[in-house]
Amino acid sequence: MDGIIVVDKPSGMTSHDVVAIIRRKIRNKRVGHAGTLDPLATGVLVILVGPSTRLFDKFVGFDKGYGATLKLGVKTRSADIQGEVLLERPFEAVTQPMVEASFKKFTGLIDQIPPMVSAVKHEGQRLYKLARKGIEVKREPRQIRVDTLDLIEFAPPFVRFHLDCSKGTYVRQIAEDVGEDLGCGACITEIRRTKVGPFTINDAVKLDDVNATHIHPWHPSA
Repeated sequence: MDGIIVVDKPSGMTSHDVVAIIRRKIRNKRVGHAGTLDPLATGVLVILVGPSTRLFDKFVGFDKGYGATLKLGVKTRSADIQGEVLLERPFEAVTQPMVEASFKKFTGLIDQIPPMVSAVKHEGQRLYKLARKGIEVKREPRQIRVDTLDLIEFAPPFVRFHLDCSKGTYVRQIAEDVGEDLGCGACITEIRRTKVGPFTINDAVKLDDVNATHIHPWHPSA
């Protein structure tokens, strides 16, 4: 067995959970994933099988695409709806043109401070592990690239949007930063990854349906 499986990850499980399930399904221990998705998130998760597990670094630099929804008026510790609520503010004054103007501010090359609930390391420890202990540390901003940040639906307090971005972009942080810019706060309620490099949601198979026939060879062009 050697190749990749493009899986449509369900919500409520970690990327490692998906790997464990696929190991059992295809009866192969040499399985890994090519880029974590949060438990809250769904969508494209590339699974590496056999010798192709060595291709992990080839996937790191791929651009990503997401569909997501944020909720205005709520700020949480994790920047998503599952986190502890830190504050709630009125959002009724926020209009669609205000959201569209804010989105433009977060398009292009921007500096983003990684959220505490992330896999970024601080002194050898993953930030999300520190966050679980209630520890918050200073994070240095990182430059990311946002190619598109388009409003799909404005239905206060919910705002649906589409995002095309570079590696290292945190969608939950985009939502929180937009909320701060609008003055009401915001958090993510759902994230769906629609693209990882050349692989799209149309290529993905449901986790329940995965079997060995879904393993396909993939050879990077460079």
